[in-house]
Amino acid sequence: MFDEPETAAAKHRAGMRRLFALQIKDALKYLEKNIPDLQKMGVTFMQVGKTEGAKDSATSGGTMEELREQIIALALDRAFLIEPLPTDEFAFKKRIEEGRGRLTLIATEVARLAGVILLEYATAARKIKDSKAAGEAALDAAQQLQRLIPKRFLYSAPWERLQHLARYLKAITLRLEKYRADPARDAARLAELRPLEQRYWRLVAERKGVVDERMLEFRWLLEELRVSFFAQELRTPQPVSVKRLDKAWAQLG
Repeated sequence: MFDEPETAAAKHRAGMRRLFALQIKDALKYLEKNIPDLQKMGVTFMQVGKTEGAKDSATSGGTMEELREQIIALALDRAFLIEPLPTDEFAFKKRIEEGRGRLTLIATEVARLAGVILLEYATAARKIKDSKAAGEAALDAAQQLQRLIPKRFLYSAPWERLQHLARYLKAITLRLEKYRADPARDAARLAELRPLEQRYWRLVAERKGVVDERMLEFRWLLEELRVSFFAQELRTPQPVSVKRLDKAWAQLG
């Protein structure tokens, strides 16, 4: 029993994932040893979540083992935890048969996506480091980077949103490249964006991190607004503006 339906659903999915994993131990053993480019990705992943001079695991970078676990867990989700979830033995066994055949292919796809995201992460992180002169813009970009790519980044965003992470990261790099040409424009855009973001993250804190579908939707609209403000050439899938976000916010109430 849980207070929030979202928490209950997440725990249920985790339990189901474990049940499926227990049924396909051999396939998982093979996968663990054969994730493409894991070592290469692991080098970049070591920087994710890292705080200068950190000694404890909460603020030190990610390990290759953690990355492997995330890739496999997400591959299990994509292969076996398709809605509607099985609710009886027959449906469970049928799902095992269906999922087993596509697991390796899905894991390869997840690993490829993780690689693309980590590549853009490394570029953006380097750009932020080299842009200390950008002051407020660089600080804002660093905070955005941390929020976009926490240690469990493959799990902190739904699958369809993971497809957009590389674009959001590229937008950080482009923004800082443009900064010197027009710092005043960047500052004006940031002033428009900041109140929208602050009220959203305040609400997340009030709800102790439990966010529903509509809140999540708003959170990703904020990222799209950043793209339209700072890296228009990367395009947004739908029109986005401060006015549209204000309207979406009013519907959250």
